Amino acid sequence: MRTRRTLTATSAIALVAAALASGAVTLAPAASAKGLEVRTSGTCSAGATWTLKAKQDDRRIRVELEVDSNRVGQRWSVALSDNTIPVRSGSAVTTAPSGSFTVRSLVTNRAGSDTIRAYARYAATGQECRATVVYPG
Repeated sequence: MRTRRTLTATSAIALVAAALASGAVTLAPAASAKGLEVRTSGTCSAGATWTLKAKQDDRRIRVELEVDSNRVGQRWSVALSDNTIPVRSGSAVTTAPSGSFTVRSLVTNRAGSDTIRAYARYAATGQECRATVVYPG
């Protein structure tokens, strides 16, 4: 009869620490077959949350802004810019089941680092979200 063993959080941390100390494991930034991805997240002015991601997609950058207010049916104004150049503006509506929306855009990968900024505003309450991520050049 075989006995099953479970790995506790403490023993898992000890195992990873030992592997790192021995040089058997190294940690690296998240990357995929399509290239580097950078992301950041935060809280809007009245409690909604946002996540902004930028990921290499061929010679462009795929930008994704998600805002989650936990309220379905809210219409938000949204704007994206890359190195102060407007790349998208419009509106988005939060949908069920999570009360969130996602805006995606492909932008030109400009020379050097790209500073991607996102702004979202829910006019009914004045709630604002401001996000920035830097995609390295």
